[in-house]
Amino acid sequence: MTRTPASRRDDYPVFRRLQTRWMDNDQYGHMNNAVHYALFDTAVNGWLIEEGLLAETGAEAYFLVAETGCHYHSELAFPGWVDAGLRIAHLGTTSAVYHIGLFAEGSGTAAADGRFVHVHVVRGTHRPMPIPEAARQVLARLFPAA
Repeated sequence: MTRTPASRRDDYPVFRRLQTRWMDNDQYGHMNNAVHYALFDTAVNGWLIEEGLLAETGAEAYFLVAETGCHYHSELAFPGWVDAGLRIAHLGTTSAVYHIGLFAEGSGTAAADGRFVHVHVVRGTHRPMPIPEAARQVLARLFPAA
């Protein structure tokens, strides 16, 4: 099996700094693999909140997680900071595919690389709905520099 190479800091246009917690470590002294997914969710949704794209409770439509995945490259642990790099890998009519790199403080190579798919859906039916143009323009800021 061929290993996927770790991403680099310069692969990402936006970063969010996240602090590890005591409870993140497992019995082996490093971050439990499930915590990486919580960090992906926190990084993406924190950015969406800052950009005004996270729907209010009663909104007609919102982004729903349809898929996640992770490639682990090296350990992360408490205590420490994690820099979560964000980029859009694909922006479709109704969905956005994010790539998230989790970097230990000061590291140029990702300790983990994630894939996070959001589908824009109608509340109640969960049927896909086109992403509004204003939201698409904001999401486009996460495209990596050419």
